[in-house]
Formats: sequence, C-alpha cells, structure tokens
Amino acid sequence: MASNTDREMILADFQACTGIENIDEAITLLEQNNWDLVAAINGVIPQENGILQSEYGGETLQGPTYGPTSHPTASSSTPSSSSAFRHVVPSRQIVERQPRMLDFRVEYRDRNVDVVLEDSSTVGEIKHILENELQIPVSKMLLKGWKTGDIDDSTVLKTLHLPKNTSLYVLTPDLPLPSSSNSGALQESLNQNFMLIITHREVQREYNLNFSGSSTVQEVKRNVYDLTSIPVRHQLWEGWPPSATDDSMTLAASGLTYPCHRLTVGRRSSPAQIREQSEEQCTDVHMVSDSDGDDFEDATEFGVDDGEMFGMASSALRKSPMMPENAENEGDALLQFTAEFSSRYGDCHPVYFIGSLEAAFQEAFYGKARDRKLLAIYLHHDESVLTNVFCSQMLCAESIVSYLSQNFITWAWDMTKEGNRARFLTMCTRHFGSVVAQTIRTQKTDQFPLFLIIMGKRSSNEVLNVIQGNTTVDELMMRLMAAMEIFSAQQQEDIKDEDEREARENVKREQDEAYRISLEADRAKREAQEREQAEQFRLEQIRKEQEEEREAIRLSLEQSLPPEPKKESTESVSKLRIRTPSGEFFERRFLASSKLQVVFDFVASKGYPWEEFKLLGTFPRRDVTQLDPNKSLLEVKLYPQETLFLEAKE
Repeated sequence: MASNTDREMILADFQACTGIENIDEAITLLEQNNWDLVAAINGVIPQENGILQSEYGGETLQGPTYGPTSHPTASSSTPSSSSAFRHVVPSRQIVERQPRMLDFRVEYRDRNVDVVLEDSSTVGEIKHILENELQIPVSKMLLKGWKTGDIDDSTVLKTLHLPKNTSLYVLTPDLPLPSSSNSGALQESLNQNFMLIITHREVQREYNLNFSGSSTVQEVKRNVYDLTSIPVRHQLWEGWPPSATDDSMTLAASGLTYPCHRLTVGRRSSPAQIREQSEEQCTDVHMVSDSDGDDFEDATEFGVDDGEMFGMASSALRKSPMMPENAENEGDALLQFTAEFSSRYGDCHPVYFIGSLEAAFQEAFYGKARDRKLLAIYLHHDESVLTNVFCSQMLCAESIVSYLSQNFITWAWDMTKEGNRARFLTMCTRHFGSVVAQTIRTQKTDQFPLFLIIMGKRSSNEVLNVIQGNTTVDELMMRLMAAMEIFSAQQQEDIKDEDEREARENVKREQDEAYRISLEADRAKREAQEREQAEQFRLEQIRKEQEEEREAIRLSLEQSLPPEPKKESTESVSKLRIRTPSGEFFERRFLASSKLQVVFDFVASKGYPWEEFKLLGTFPRRDVTQLDPNKSLLEVKLYPQETLFLEAKE
C-alpha cells in the first residue's frame, strides 16, 4: 500500500496528466484503480488517443503513434514529475494531451496583469512576462502570494500543485518611486519604520503595528484584515493623509506622520450584508492576505515586529466569544459556537454535532457497523494566529466540508477560555485517557487549532491523529483519507462480525420461532382435546339428565296406569298385542271402557312416548295416535283384541 507521501505525489501527477481539478473526483478515480497511476490515466483518457504502458501490464494495447508535442514535457527536468511515470516502460509511449494551463492574476500597485502559462513553466517565466508588462527588472521584483514556501525562479509550477486560478502580487522594495521630486529624502523615508496606531472602531481595540516605509497602503489593509477579519473592500478608514489617494502608494510617500500615526478602521457594511459576505468567503477566498505566512514574512523583512503584530488576542477582536464560559448545557454552547462560526466564516463549514461529547460518541460509534463514522473533534482557540487562516481556507474549503459530512461526525469545542479548556481536558481524560489529555494540555497556543480524529473500538476509543493548525488543504485531506483507510479496514471487520452474529441470531430466532409454533400447535391441540372432552362430558350429562327425566316420566306413567283386568273379569276386556320397532311383542289387557290415553301411557311406560312414536293399526291400517285419546277402546274399535305396531315418528 502506498504511503501518504507517495499518494500525494500520485494525486498531483494524476491531476497534472488529466487536467482534473476536483480533488475528490481525482481521489475517487485513483482509489478505483488501487492508486495505480498508469491504470487511472488510461481509464480517464480515451483509448483512441493512445494508452500508457505499464511494466507490470504484459502486452500493451497500441494506440495511434504520435510525434513529440509542440510543448516539451517537463518530466525530463522536473524531479517530482518523474514519479508520475514510475510504472511506464522505457519506451514511454505517452498519450498526446493538451498541457494543463494555469491562470495567474498578478496585482502591482494600481495595475492587474493576467498571465496564462503551462504548468511545466517556472516561476522565473512569470517574472519575465511581468518584466515586459510592468517594465520592472526581474532582479527588483518580489513575487508574493504563494501557498507554499521555498520558492525561487527555477521552481516548476507543476511541483506547487496549484489550482487553475491563483492570485499573486508584486513588491518592489528596492525600486524608487517614479516622478519623485525629492528622491534622496524619499529613499531615506523608505528605509524608516512607521508606527501605526490603529483603532478598531467596533470593539474599541488599539493595535500598534510597525511597517517599513517601503510597505504599501494595500499591505497595511491586508494585515488589518488578518487581525480584524474585515475584508479590505469593506474597511472604512479615518486618518489617512489627503495625499494617500492610492492603495499602491508606499507609506513613505503617503504623507504619514513620522514616527507615529493614528488611524481608525471600521466595517462599512450592515449586519445583513455581513452575513452575505460570510457566505461569499467560502467561494471567494482572499488568496493574498491568507497565504501561509508570506505576508507575515514580508512584514518581518521590512521591519515589522511579528510578536508585536500578532501577540494580541484574536478573540478580543470579536463582538462575542465562540462559546460561553462554564456553560451548563453543552448543546446550548455548541449552538452558540455554530452561530458565531457561521457569522465569522460563512455558512460553508462543517456541520457541527449539537449535543454532548457522549451523544456524539453514541451517534458515531454505536449504531450498526455499516452506519458508523469517525469522530472529528475541532478544538478552536481565538488566541492563535493560525485560527483565522485554518478556518477560512481549510476547514471551510468545499472539499473538506464535503468529505467531513460524508465520513465524519464533527464535534467542536472552544479552548480559549480557561474554564472551557479545563472542562474539555476532564472529558478527554475520561474518554481517551490521561496520555491524550496530557498531549493536548502541552499544546502551545500557536499550535492551535487542533483536529482530533477518533475511531470507536469495542473496548475503548482510539485517537488516530492529532492535526495541528499549521497545515494545508491537501495535507489535511490526505490525513483525513489516511484515517478513513484505517477506519474502513476496521469497519469491514466489524461488518463481517456483525453479519455473522446476525446470521447466528437469525438461525436462533428461526429455531425459537419454530419451537414457539410447535408449542402453540401442541397447546392448540391440547385445548381442542380438552374442549372436545368437555363437550362430550356436557352432552353425556345432558343425555343422562334426559334419560333420568325419561325414566322418571316412565315410572310415573307406569305407576299411574290402572291395574290390568283379570282374565275372569266380568267386564268387557280388550286384549292388545303391541310390536316394537325391534320386533319384540308385549301384551296387556285393558277394560274396553278405558280411554285410548291409557294405552298411550302404557306404551310410554315401556319407553315409547307417543311424542316420538306413533301406534299403527293393521286392518285397516291407521295411525291410532291421531285418534282422540279421550275416547274409549270400544269407540276406536280396539275391542275385543287388536295387534298394533310402534313406529318412530319422522
């Protein structure tokens, strides 16, 4: 796996070869090709234009053969560019492509010069073009505004990894002003130091700044912007001499009172306009005044005392602190922090988590493995001279904001006030241990702001990286990406473990569910059996009750029957022979004068109630049960004898 340094070089070379300005897009393409530069270039450049050959690639698809371009490549003379073709075979069949062009806007006094050059050009070539445009000798020219140091005339532009558009400015400290009536006195004034006592009107704060007489009015305004965060175009000044009509004029020629001169500065715009300007600052960064210390180096070169210039507290320049001291509720403190951060640096900034540090841990580390993120803790300090540049140019850069929002939960804290600092160190000791807390405690003010990258682990939280404020956008991005690589590897392991655990739990849940269903089925079967048995018991009880009732009725009827007449009875007797449905017969004698109801009662006493059975006669066939039961047997012609049949009613 390539180191961070190698990846920075590969990223720069890939952007130089393809012309892709968007860092996120370039990184994505390189990651898709496992940081293989040749493969990534071949994937971006159409094949009909030719394909780079890799010494690991075996056969190479041949594209059209091209002759040398009209602009020789700088790869033979630039050390950094040689890394772009480490994997190219000696034949170096490189696709013909348009060179990457860089646009420079160079400011000198009251003039602006636009310079367009290939990235294979050098800084000296820019100066030679400016020499023709401005009529200034190269030896008298200082070209400032670069984002990196150690730049000389032989530096190749490609090695600086510049954006497409860059703002620079020219200083000529050794060049006397033209049309000066007293050149000797003026030259002496250029070497003098002026003490400017500048009052910031809104906060009623005074700054004592030393400037060389060769410094320009524009340089003073730029340095005041760094101290007050009032852009040059919004500065409203009082106290400049009437002769100071041009910002490109040197202090020696502007008519300032020597050795001290008082000035007052305020903000020109209204509060509503301030918010609009803050939004614009994310997309329109002042390339000159916020360059990495170049202006400060110039000030030292011409006699400005850095300690005197920046030893004052930046927080004192603000109308309100970033965070109230000893706030009881961390969420309320973070709400004020976010509001104040937006008012200072615009709405294009990381989305800060509103809530306690424990809640941020919960949000970042304790969800499902696929949803977990890294935790980025931003530690702000208004006393540090790096804070303004770090916030405006790095933390509010669109690429950083986008990357943080996609991959991090960002939490912030203000370390300016001692109470807030002590509170965070206590939280740090509790969550990260005393070693990390001691590391932060020993950080000097000018090393702030800090960016802590935290990764959640099973047993503890690990601090992957502590990024200090003296960094660049590219370095910050690379360190965030390096932390994401470590986190992604751990996350994949956590996802695998979580998937395996969920699979085991699913199997267990399925087994438990099957067991539950089986128990439910057994219980339902048992309940059904119990219900059936209960129903059978109920029906049996009813049957028994009915039988008992029938038996009681039968016995009652049997007891209520008149006695059977004797054979030698002198009264008329009717003899009835009755056949049951089962084929059995039973006989009885009745008095002919007895009512038909007596026969019905007799049959019922034998277990054949007339409600359920009908009594049929034979000749003629008739249903005796339909006859009037109050008539006598003689009347219904059941005398002297008769055979009857019992038949169940339908």
